[in-house]
Amino acid sequence: MARQQALNINSIPIGPLGIIGMPGCEELTDKIDKYLVKWRKTQAQEHAETIAFYGYQRDSYKINVSVPRFGSGEGKGVIEESVRGYDIYIIADVFNYSCTYNMYGMTVPKSPDDHFADLKRVIHALSSKPKRVSVIMPMLYEGRQHKRSSRESLDCAMALQELVDLGVDNIITFDAHDQRVQNSIPDESFENVMPTYQMIKALVNNVEDLKVDKNHLMIISPDEGAMQRCIYFATQLGVNLGMFYKRRDYTRIVNGRNPIVEHQYLGDSVKGKDIIIVDDMISSGESMLEVASKLKCLGCARIFVCTTFGLFCNGLDVFDKAYNDGVFDRVFTTNGVYQTPELLSREWYVSVELSKYTAYFIDTLNHDMSVSSLLDSAQKIKEILIKKGLKEAE
Repeated sequence: MARQQALNINSIPIGPLGIIGMPGCEELTDKIDKYLVKWRKTQAQEHAETIAFYGYQRDSYKINVSVPRFGSGEGKGVIEESVRGYDIYIIADVFNYSCTYNMYGMTVPKSPDDHFADLKRVIHALSSKPKRVSVIMPMLYEGRQHKRSSRESLDCAMALQELVDLGVDNIITFDAHDQRVQNSIPDESFENVMPTYQMIKALVNNVEDLKVDKNHLMIISPDEGAMQRCIYFATQLGVNLGMFYKRRDYTRIVNGRNPIVEHQYLGDSVKGKDIIIVDDMISSGESMLEVASKLKCLGCARIFVCTTFGLFCNGLDVFDKAYNDGVFDRVFTTNGVYQTPELLSREWYVSVELSKYTAYFIDTLNHDMSVSSLLDSAQKIKEILIKKGLKEAE
């Protein structure tokens, strides 16, 4: 997609742009920063000397922060340069377990709770000096605890309200587990961004002999919760849709959930067709691999797993075995959460880049422009399919 730079110079920036990459987000932040530096070297050149565009063209937009810890495990957030009047974007990956700190002589990996506490510390350290503060959290903290059943906490809603109470103006996330959590902050800005175009682009660039039509390809939802995103995939690709539903044992609870007894398939025949399984995340991967195995038993051809986030909580061995057994062909997840070097080295894994898309958002929002064109990827999907010869031009 060609960069539509003219859109962003119809209005002056909210303020000088500043990007804060929280610990664990350094690589993603660096990539976003490079895009912005590159674009702004030639963007709005005629306004570069005006006071409204002060600080518009810089060698880097990153703001240095630190979140040191005391020996007891307590911490603090420190802003290491002035941010007065800035438009600040904080990028946080609360699922990066490679980040550690020392507590009582022990090396402790950071949990999502630790990362979220650090995020709040940094926001508080800003002390309301910036003009606006936005949080970009690719995978939403506590997004899986999005609804209340019986006597339990409603963690995602509490987290969103905490951020708003601390003065956050915009919250941006990718493929929220359930976007209805925004109802907890109905008067505030909450953007749920779907990286469908990025996923389809990676798919068509990495899969040979892909035929995008109803006779050769199907979209499969692994459960009823993923149906909405699967319907969008199927509609944009012009193919049929099938689904599995989880039959659970409601007489007992294991690890806080009713265990799954069986995945049962509903839909047209998959025999001889390539399959794209679409979901928002892979946790342990057991359910995903069981769905793939059942599809293989039903006679499908290749299986491609497309999920926004890959956590792989139980390691990669189960995926290695399934790949060697021919259960699936490729797994696509984004770089919105931490990816281990071991994962990136796997033959069956493809990383989907989010940095350029995120940079578009930041650049557009900094000018206080509409992001509607960024949220609607239908035209871009159509163009990439035509370019790859997978769809005829109208």
